[in-house]
Amino acid sequence: MKNLIVLGAGESGEGAALLAKKYLWKVFVSDSDKICSKTIEIFKNNKIEYEELGHSADKILKADLIVKSPGISNECEIVKQIKENKIPMISEIEFAFGYTNATIIGVTGTNGKTTTATLTHHMLSQAGIDVGLAGNVGRSFAKALVEDEHKVYVLEISSFQLDNIKKFHPKIAVITNLSPDHLDRYQNSFENYSNSKFKIIMNQNNEDHFIYDADDAFLLKKVKEKKISPKQYPLRFSEKTKFIHVNNISLKGRHNTKNAMAAATIAQIFNLSNSHIKNCLQTFKGVSHRLEHVINILKVEYINDSKATNVNSVFFALESINKPIVWIAGGLDKGNDYSSLIPLVREKVKALICLGERNQKLIDFFSPVVNVVIETISMPDAVKAAYSMASKGDAVLLSPACSSFDLFKNFEDRGNQFKSEVRKL
Repeated sequence: MKNLIVLGAGESGEGAALLAKKYLWKVFVSDSDKICSKTIEIFKNNKIEYEELGHSADKILKADLIVKSPGISNECEIVKQIKENKIPMISEIEFAFGYTNATIIGVTGTNGKTTTATLTHHMLSQAGIDVGLAGNVGRSFAKALVEDEHKVYVLEISSFQLDNIKKFHPKIAVITNLSPDHLDRYQNSFENYSNSKFKIIMNQNNEDHFIYDADDAFLLKKVKEKKISPKQYPLRFSEKTKFIHVNNISLKGRHNTKNAMAAATIAQIFNLSNSHIKNCLQTFKGVSHRLEHVINILKVEYINDSKATNVNSVFFALESINKPIVWIAGGLDKGNDYSSLIPLVREKVKALICLGERNQKLIDFFSPVVNVVIETISMPDAVKAAYSMASKGDAVLLSPACSSFDLFKNFEDRGNQFKSEVRKL
């Protein structure tokens, strides 16, 4: 029996451990932090050994194979030791890929991954295709294979998940767009980050499909630089196909048109009819925490865009709203450059509500272009401040541009707190 070490006991680590146990590996899970009680119960029920609050190098370095969770940096000391000892180390999606013959649709990119993947799943499942949704949205790929295997999987995939793939091979790959994000994990290099995203096509051949935003100048430049084997589907606004012109499309915003185009292109590859695609574009409910309409109060619209954890996401949000905006932003800054937002903020934002432990950078950057800037350190205070500033016909937009970990558990917690406080108004 071969030894498998899983580094990290989050969603992907838990899934990898369960899948490994199913296929008779000797499994040991190691986490540098405390493991949540629910996961510990799952490990105990499945007789999976584990450790928390530290890594036992002597045990880990005896592994035949290591599955590294995406949240663990390559600069972590135990990861460096693993590399020095030349122990094979892969990602959870790579490990799971070895245990399925399903057709894989892989969706990556800086923004729009969740919407594109979820809409694609909606289109395929509504057509009666046996399809599952997993990866960076909902369940991990590995856990999905343990719980209910499907013939097709739509996977939302982050750059971190692609970093340690070897043979992972999606039949259809999508790169929605590219903009600077998570550069702290890539030696502050946009080039390194982009190369990580492009790993999604590295094992594709001329029988596969590659969909990408050809209006994204940097992404198009990278495509032209690389030798691309799969059939290409460049998405351009100037070449919108007829089925994109849909009345009452549920997704708002220019960026979501591209997400819809990508999902519709995948549906066409599966030979789904244009009438089916149109219907799905009208009935799709959207994604929680992504330009999510919460409620109208006194003719003010409250919008939850908590998943907007980078500048580019906020750009899309501001661009899509055609009314005066009270903007709630802030959190754990990832070295953001807010310059690209200045024209939209000057044109559309009537007040900025800063929400975070360290708001000075936002205040310094936007005070010259926004008449009212208010500093808060709790969601109740932020929502009350936004309510006081909003007038009939305005929108209150939570679109933070930052990660949530200063005041919240994650972006879902931040968005849920926003919705809760708004409904108390």
